[in-house]
Amino acid sequence: MSKKKKLAALCYAFPRTMPVMAGYLVLGAAYGILMNVNGFGIWWALLISVFVYAGSLQYLGITFFAAAVNPWYAFFMSLMLNARHLFYGLSMLDKYKDAGRLKPYLIFSLTDETFSVLCNEEPPEGIPKYWVYFFVSILDQLYWVTGAVIGALAGTMITFSTAGMDFALTALFVVIFIDQWKSGKGHQAAFVGVCASALCVVVFGQSVFIVPAMILILVIITAGYFMEKRKEQQP
Repeated sequence: MSKKKKLAALCYAFPRTMPVMAGYLVLGAAYGILMNVNGFGIWWALLISVFVYAGSLQYLGITFFAAAVNPWYAFFMSLMLNARHLFYGLSMLDKYKDAGRLKPYLIFSLTDETFSVLCNEEPPEGIPKYWVYFFVSILDQLYWVTGAVIGALAGTMITFSTAGMDFALTALFVVIFIDQWKSGKGHQAAFVGVCASALCVVVFGQSVFIVPAMILILVIITAGYFMEKRKEQQP
């Protein structure tokens, strides 16, 4: 792959990561601040952001570290919190199947926000799509790591209460959802996601609704896909 094509992929990818940049710099900084005020320095924030890079799990990890929870409990809580990535991964199988040496990193770096950018992204002809996916992924992680380091440094000067700072993660989800709503051609998937999640919150409760909601969404969308295929095949 020529450097010119890689540069074209980077130039194409960067504008698409700007909403994530705005959120991740703030979210990462909030994470770094919370790490610092809980007694964990800049190197903790940096290394965890580089090698774990799991957003909400990193926030939860602060509680685990501070309370010195049982490792098995931490493992199962982490598994439950990130179970939704199983469904993200399944939906990206075809998209990443020929990514070659870039594939391991693309899998590792698939966060909620990166998924929302890449799930419907199809670069124009002439721009290598897998390098676009790579640059979107690595730029998003760089934003998070940068924010975490800035926050960890700023945490030494924080004198006000940091309660509620982790709500920034929820706010970013809302912003991305609105952006996808505005740019999308159809809103069926969004309706399915909202309605299925609301139903599962009522049925299963706030603490364990994510996995049932993802299963329900997957079943409904898959059924809709096969129904559309049948309609297309009918004379």
